[in-house]
Amino acid sequence: MSGLRPAAPAASDRAYVTLVTNADFALGARALLRSLRLSGTAADLVVLHTGGVAAAALAPLAGQGARLVETDLLPTSAAFNAAHARDALHGAAPFTKGEKPAFHTPLDNFAKLRLWQLDYDRAVFLDADTLVLRNIDTLFDYPEFCAAPNVYESLADFHRMNSGVFTARPDPATFEAMLARLDVPGAFWRRTDQTFLQAYFPDWHGLPVTFNTLQYVWFNLPDLWDWPSIRVLHFQYEKPWQDHDKLPRLKPLVDLWRAYAGDGPVPDPATLPNP
Repeated sequence: MSGLRPAAPAASDRAYVTLVTNADFALGARALLRSLRLSGTAADLVVLHTGGVAAAALAPLAGQGARLVETDLLPTSAAFNAAHARDALHGAAPFTKGEKPAFHTPLDNFAKLRLWQLDYDRAVFLDADTLVLRNIDTLFDYPEFCAAPNVYESLADFHRMNSGVFTARPDPATFEAMLARLDVPGAFWRRTDQTFLQAYFPDWHGLPVTFNTLQYVWFNLPDLWDWPSIRVLHFQYEKPWQDHDKLPRLKPLVDLWRAYAGDGPVPDPATLPNP
């Protein structure tokens, strides 16, 4: 596994995988890992982490039984790196619907592709700003590549996928093929790994939005929100551990995240009132 340095061997042939690139996303991963454990899964929990994460931030994740795998960033060219640096990318393709936090480093997102180098037969990727509210082990039996649509503003969003949750079959050959297609002259992936993965898997299989329910659905499309059906909640844009101007509108969701991020009881999401 060139570019990867696992701290322990795999214990299963299936894994939930997340990516942590700084201390903020380590906070998110702590809540995610707890939510996965509470869902009753027996799969490995894997945290890919880059060199920007201090040992003190990773220790709670190891304490939750996660398999820590240190990862190098991808060996991309200087031109590619410059095009996908935060200021350059946000200048060329600004986010207009929400705000990406200051700790968001777009170039690091591509390290997610190293999932295909892992020593598992089947994997499900989850962004570190997600929560698993009900068991989703069924996704291990789904083919590669499945993802939910990027729906948070209108039904017109169904044609785009969101890479916060997806199914994969790790294979070093796939990883090498991805690298060959990723960094070509003039390459610009507007939404980094998300845009690339949709191009690489143009016939991606659509998961129900309940497997990746984006937080803005709460106030943009409230008729789509149904707590008993939601399996994965995704805090796109602003994060629940931040102070931000949408906190009052998202308070029930943020309160739920804080319950998972702590050590106390967690409410049954199915009993929560819909918007």
